[in-house]
Amino acid sequence: MGDHPDNNIDEIIRSCRDGKRMDQRRLYELYYAYGMSICMRYSRNEDDAVEIVNDSFMKVFKNIDKFNAQQPFKPWFRRILINTSINHLKKNEKFKKQESMDNHRDIMATEDILSKINYQEMIKLVQTLSTAYRTVFNMYVIDGFKHNEIAKILGISVGTSKSNLAKAKGKLREMISRNLNRYV
Repeated sequence: MGDHPDNNIDEIIRSCRDGKRMDQRRLYELYYAYGMSICMRYSRNEDDAVEIVNDSFMKVFKNIDKFNAQQPFKPWFRRILINTSINHLKKNEKFKKQESMDNHRDIMATEDILSKINYQEMIKLVQTLSTAYRTVFNMYVIDGFKHNEIAKILGISVGTSKSNLAKAKGKLREMISRNLNRYV
């Protein structure tokens, strides 16, 4: 599979299918940090991200028989993480649909400023966005979903998805501009 050649992921997954707790723990330890890196982008804080990662692993272990061993594990797990994150948002934060915006000017932030912001600082900025803006931003910019996919998954219109993305980018630009002197 190539995900973790040193850790024989094929063997671990076979053992997980047999319900062996020790290998379930190994899989958890191998992919916990990866899961957190995805879930932190969707959640407001680390506690929520931990809950989402743990829920995701429960789904992995429950559905491990559905995993195609001919495919890499990481993309399958990533999809579970994203879906669990979205379900968590819908359930716990009552995902708010933002009004569609007919006209919006997209003002680009300079790459120079963005290159000076480290990953953790950017995650903190994204986490301050509203649930709707943060979710659409992550799904579109980071995870590569198309607006029609986002609309279907979240139960919103394509226009609302586009509007939320534009507003998220605008809010991020504002936050970066306010803190400009920190990055220059």
